[in-house]
Amino acid sequence: MALTAPSATDATLQLIGDGDQDAVERKFAETVERWNGNFLWAPASQTNDIITRFGDEARAVFGPIPDGDCTDEGAKNIALEIDGNVVDLKPNPAKPGNPLEFQHRDAAGTIVKWTVTVGRCDKPSLAGSVTYCGMNSRISRIVKGNVEWLSFCRKSTSSLEIEPDAYWQRSNPKFSRLGIIGFNATSGEIVFFDGTKKRKEFDWTQTFVPPGGHSYSDRQGRGAAEALYDPTFQIACSACHDNKSAYVIDPHIGMSRVGYSSITGDGNSPTLGLGDYLPQTRRRKDSPFRIIGSGYTSTHAAAIRRAKTVIDPSGNCTTCHTLTTQATGQRFAADAVALDPWISRPRWAQHLQLQAEQMKLYQIDRHRTEWARQSGRGKIHPWMVPIDGNDLSTSMPEISPDDWRRLSNCLWDAGGAECGYQPLYTQCPAPGTGSQGDNAKPTEFAATQFPLPPGEKGSGRMFRLSWNYLNDLGGVPERDDVRFDVALKSVAIPPSLQPPVKEDYPTMDETKGKDFSAVDGEIGKSGSATLIRNIAYFGHAKFTEPVPSTMPREFRLDLPAQCDRRYLARILPKRFCFDQSGIKYADEGNLLYADIRCDQP
Repeated sequence: MALTAPSATDATLQLIGDGDQDAVERKFAETVERWNGNFLWAPASQTNDIITRFGDEARAVFGPIPDGDCTDEGAKNIALEIDGNVVDLKPNPAKPGNPLEFQHRDAAGTIVKWTVTVGRCDKPSLAGSVTYCGMNSRISRIVKGNVEWLSFCRKSTSSLEIEPDAYWQRSNPKFSRLGIIGFNATSGEIVFFDGTKKRKEFDWTQTFVPPGGHSYSDRQGRGAAEALYDPTFQIACSACHDNKSAYVIDPHIGMSRVGYSSITGDGNSPTLGLGDYLPQTRRRKDSPFRIIGSGYTSTHAAAIRRAKTVIDPSGNCTTCHTLTTQATGQRFAADAVALDPWISRPRWAQHLQLQAEQMKLYQIDRHRTEWARQSGRGKIHPWMVPIDGNDLSTSMPEISPDDWRRLSNCLWDAGGAECGYQPLYTQCPAPGTGSQGDNAKPTEFAATQFPLPPGEKGSGRMFRLSWNYLNDLGGVPERDDVRFDVALKSVAIPPSLQPPVKEDYPTMDETKGKDFSAVDGEIGKSGSATLIRNIAYFGHAKFTEPVPSTMPREFRLDLPAQCDRRYLARILPKRFCFDQSGIKYADEGNLLYADIRCDQP
């Protein structure tokens, strides 16, 4: 006897019993909710508070988030460097009253001089909106597996200049700008937490709880974080931190690889402050790179969408790191080669942007010492040369004006095919597609029949769909951004007992909930199928933190079933992207069916 596909009407009837169809669907949904409801929930769905939800999203991707830490034990001090000397603000013992003045020490630690003002420094900040020659900011780095967390506690004032004020002393824990970055070097995912703009000062004697606290149940931490971070996302952190890494490549933080001479032993110089505290990273232009945070990515959606990577048409640069059409290219690259940004045929809007950028670079350069220039003794600016990059000890000449114009044209998104443009940010990977290292797929599917649980009335059965899966994107044992949806249909068992064909099962659109209508919680109708959404692994109760695991977890879905019915299920994993791409589903899903025979043990 040939098996024909069930009609839509037949496929939706009698999921657990006879009677009014709406009543049947409600009873089915209520039973599924009662048996499974504690494990049916979407990650980061407990609250709509912008900051708390942001933290829940980040925790679902990066795992547990440490407190931001700029305390004495946890952080490194960022010194001010002038004429190759380290400068600090201290009481001058040689003057009556010991006034605060700027103390200059050479590489041997000998005091060279005292000054009452600081107008220039060797490595002014390239940010353009903070104190150019600030001192005694702090940075810390915490590594947890593949994920690192950077906390930056920056001292800055509205004047953008530094004065002999106690605020700038190393011992003063007050600072004005808090920034925290999380980055997974394996998956290329990055997140930015920025301190609230309603506070003029922060204090690093205490640590800073992350957005969302440390868990869904951390009420105190979640409440404190809501007041601590900026819900407007007004600072576009990704404009500068766009090198497919957590670090900005420029001399200001004092990395030993930026503007150094391998011949003169500058690696031990105090002018190269933090040494290798921030380790060297190298990422290809095709490396994955994606910003996490639905609030942040919504605010900066247009800039994220426009951002591109660039290939230097002259071949001088971009072999060691990525250049982009954002600040990495338009400001940092221009400062690195000490040349003005340039566009061959700027549109009016580009002309205005170019003028504004040239003015910012002019102000930055006004705060640079003569010692740091190529004409001075330090010779650390320009801080990039063709081919050899940061190593200034070779005889490699500076980039030529013609080559720079070709590159600058590309960096301002004004070039053509010679620029090799590619989108900077990569797409959110669907589960199991192999994209960006996500190769994990669910395994060990089973459909098992059981008697009804004690206390349940009726003549039917319970059947359990089960499978195993490990969400291992980025190698984070606590990763929690994948859920499963199951679409279900029911038909009479065919007399031939012939297995179903693909067309008998719920469609992909039905499983994706294209026309989903909720009946009870996460259970509802989708086309001609019943859909159960957002299945977490067994034991992962609603709004709790996942137990770390490097082994596949068990997933279960217990369903009420009527005797002598066939149940057809499509099981589909999906990733909550927490950006502007919404949810990404696997390509096909897995098909499973069960014939419920109550006349058999």
